[in-house]
Amino acid sequence: MRNAAEAGAGGAGVQSVDRALSILEVLARTGEAGVTEISGELGVHKSTAFRLMATLESHRLVEQTGDRGRYRLGVGILRLAGATTARLDLVQEARPISRQLAADTGETVNIAVLSDGSALYLDQVAGSSALQSHNWVGQHIPLHATSNGKVLLSGLDDDDLEAALGALPTYTSRTITTLSQLRDELDRVRDQGYAVAVDELEVGLTAVAAPVRNAHGDVVASMSVSGPSFRLGDDRVDEVVAQTVEAAAEVSHRLGWGHR
Repeated sequence: MRNAAEAGAGGAGVQSVDRALSILEVLARTGEAGVTEISGELGVHKSTAFRLMATLESHRLVEQTGDRGRYRLGVGILRLAGATTARLDLVQEARPISRQLAADTGETVNIAVLSDGSALYLDQVAGSSALQSHNWVGQHIPLHATSNGKVLLSGLDDDDLEAALGALPTYTSRTITTLSQLRDELDRVRDQGYAVAVDELEVGLTAVAAPVRNAHGDVVASMSVSGPSFRLGDDRVDEVVAQTVEAAAEVSHRLGWGHR
């Protein structure tokens, strides 16, 4: 059980965190403020406000403006926001594009990310032709035997690629099962900007996928269209590839890729 001194110290720590967050909220609302204004907003002594500002500044969460003694939100906020919102924003930003792509193609659209050596499906929209499509959301699927997986792997360097891959099990006669074959395939994916998997995970299933990129151009997800191979023949695949690449680029744009 904590003694009174420990309880008091813990309470003071929580109070400091609360005050620091209040400072960030004030700066978000006002744009910039001086220590006197901050102390007035918080109802604390100026020396307390100054210490809090100094701590926030050391973490680049606030920065001084050209006017000495005045502060605004710092670039550290952008770093934290980028890390926090990337995964959360992905599904939200992709959903309307996924719906339109599913409507345009009539097939199932999935959004997947790299997770624990597999592709994790975050979202799915069924097209009109996919009457009883399997729900993949929340499921992990192989990287080497799927279009989504190939796209996600194409964004990795050699060291990360080897770390992400274990064995390459065979699912059908068309499954890629050697690392050299997979590297050649990933080179093609990078060059052409999309991946295709025909009967590689299961016979009768065709899928195409394109990369979704963040503001830095990194591959953070893949968007795919999948359906039965008899509906997605060579001519149809070419059309769906173009639609998928365009849709994935739009999601990437919404995530900041290509913005100046």
